[in-house]
Amino acid sequence: MGQIIFLILAGCALVFALFWLEAYRAKRDRKRFVRQLYEDSQKLAKKEYAPERFARIGSYFLRHPSPEQLDEITWNDLGMDELFKRMNYTLSATGEEYLYYTLRTPGRDEEELLHLEDLVQYFANCPDDRVKVQVQLHRLGYTGRFSLYDYLDNLDYLGERSNKRHILQDFLFLPLLCLLWVQFSLGVTGLVMLMVYNIVTYFKEKGEIDPYITSFAYILRLLDVCDEMEKIRIPVCGREWERIHIHKKQLQAMRRYSFLVMDPARGQASGNPLELLMDYVRMVFHADLIKFNHMLKCLRGHIGDVDALSGALGIVETAIAIGIFRDSLTEGYCLPVFEKENGLTMEGGYHPLLSEPVKNSVCAKRGVLLTGSNASGKSTFLKTAAVNAIFAQTIHTCAADSFHSAFYQIFSSMALRDDLYAGESYYIVEIKSLKRILDAAKGGENVLCFVDEVLRGTNTVERIAASTQILKSLCRPKVLCFAATHDIELTELLGQEYDNYHFSEDVQDNDVVFDYKLRKGSATTRNAIRLLELMGYDKEMIDEAHRQAQHFVETGNWKLT
Repeated sequence: MGQIIFLILAGCALVFALFWLEAYRAKRDRKRFVRQLYEDSQKLAKKEYAPERFARIGSYFLRHPSPEQLDEITWNDLGMDELFKRMNYTLSATGEEYLYYTLRTPGRDEEELLHLEDLVQYFANCPDDRVKVQVQLHRLGYTGRFSLYDYLDNLDYLGERSNKRHILQDFLFLPLLCLLWVQFSLGVTGLVMLMVYNIVTYFKEKGEIDPYITSFAYILRLLDVCDEMEKIRIPVCGREWERIHIHKKQLQAMRRYSFLVMDPARGQASGNPLELLMDYVRMVFHADLIKFNHMLKCLRGHIGDVDALSGALGIVETAIAIGIFRDSLTEGYCLPVFEKENGLTMEGGYHPLLSEPVKNSVCAKRGVLLTGSNASGKSTFLKTAAVNAIFAQTIHTCAADSFHSAFYQIFSSMALRDDLYAGESYYIVEIKSLKRILDAAKGGENVLCFVDEVLRGTNTVERIAASTQILKSLCRPKVLCFAATHDIELTELLGQEYDNYHFSEDVQDNDVVFDYKLRKGSATTRNAIRLLELMGYDKEMIDEAHRQAQHFVETGNWKLT
């Protein structure tokens, strides 16, 4: 007897120890996480991005379209996916998707940008409140392979679900229980048959609802996190907290008795007698199916409220991510200044993805035409100006010493390639890309566009003629065009419409050295043949190429030597 008591006590002690160790580990991990939030939040951007994850990140953006959003060509031209990764310091799917949406939606409302700035400044200056909010957002977490919006879009596949049959099956237990007092054996037989029937039909329907449990769990966590957010008194978040308060109330019915569906031990052989009993209650009485159908009905009528809650939390987490991103910019940053007049002035601008950037400045009141040698920095400068223009109107932050600009709809035509699937050549892809900019320029809105090597996909004579007319068409009062070209002829043909800038290089010790500094005027040097020489090409071939080029410069005609 004593041994039995000892074993029981030892078993209890072991269970207690395991619970204590798990609680200790959870508390230790929480402290470590909070310490990281205070001391090294920039590590939060080190995330793995599987292809299916990136497909999910754009879900909020796709469901909130607007005319000013960046199109796919511009987004891909500028490598915005990498910039998104660079500043993705979010901790939840809601924040991640809203940050992506923000970067793709250049705003034109200065009041909204100033409100975002207030949020950014508050969390940057109040680390305790920032960490409290981040802890809750970390608790909210992610939805797995699919976005919450993917699940919400697919609710219709469940069809109309009624609880009438489940409730009728449950009520059938009452007469069968009464039958036990009249004819016990018949009553027992009826009860067993009904329970078996309920269990068989239960598993069929359970398989149908299981894929949606993840989204329901996320929504319930969203509501719980919203409860905790309202407890954190942050005056600058008054607008967001009020939005949360209004829309959260519409989903309260979804939360009641949700444990019947959301119990994490549901369907698992954990050995816990209470959990095992609850599993049988669900299977026999369809308690979770009934509650699921009730939650589904509630959710279908309040998808807009879920979206509003997601947006409210999303902007808060985006503001926190922007603040951390600013701290990570070792070369400095500035707040943009928006002007009413058309133009763009950037002092000390640089590209935030470069580890050792060279800062450049430009003052553009009309179109800018860039010339220069291969690899001299033309494309990088175009991307620098474009990215900062987008940052100004999205995250209210520029990688520059100062940045002044009007509000613009932003386009680019830069990193194009053949479309094999559509059977289109590079030239066809290019003229389609340019056509969308020309169409936007005729729309009456302010347009800022960046074009790298106009019509590079065709022959020299037609390229220069067509490029001249296209760039002239982009020279109008509400359009500001930055274009880069190797065709020096364009600097003369467009001298009345565009300001000329160039990048140059220096040859030192049989090597071409670039300083990547932007200079006024058109380029006066070429390095394509020189680069062939430095790479070890045949000297006789190089000399002949030089003679041909010089003959063309002097006479305007090509001569085969």
